[in-house]
Amino acid sequence: MALQLHLEREYWPAGTNGTLTVEDYKLGKFIELPWRRNRPNVSCIPEGVYKLAKRYSEKWGWHVEVKDVPNRSLILIHPANDALQHLRGCLAPVSKITGEGKGSKSRVAFEKFKEMVYAAIDGGEEVILEIRSYPDAALNLSQYELSWME
Repeated sequence: MALQLHLEREYWPAGTNGTLTVEDYKLGKFIELPWRRNRPNVSCIPEGVYKLAKRYSEKWGWHVEVKDVPNRSLILIHPANDALQHLRGCLAPVSKITGEGKGSKSRVAFEKFKEMVYAAIDGGEEVILEIRSYPDAALNLSQYELSWME
């Protein structure tokens, strides 16, 4: 059995905002770096399906790792309120979106997210995160990429 999470993204020039759902129930918001073609340390990760795992580090304590991201490593989910200042390709839950790639009360949102993910993993479930976007709810990514090339 698996816990299936969905992160629905909106792409903006200064950051990526998302809504996390499970079975169409909104769980919270996420912020990430802008899409910059999956370049390490400056881009959000590609849309796709990823397994989540528990992870510990000195810097972040217990947090969540996004596994098997193409051409990337150590993609984490941890607290941050400003993607451009505090994220290097990672994802951050926030209580409220306050701007492009910005949010508030990330630690509170992160603890709730971590508790849910850890409870599922500790209960023997696999936790899957599907990242996707919909053109009617997000900046058109192809137009956005063209603007960066000019």
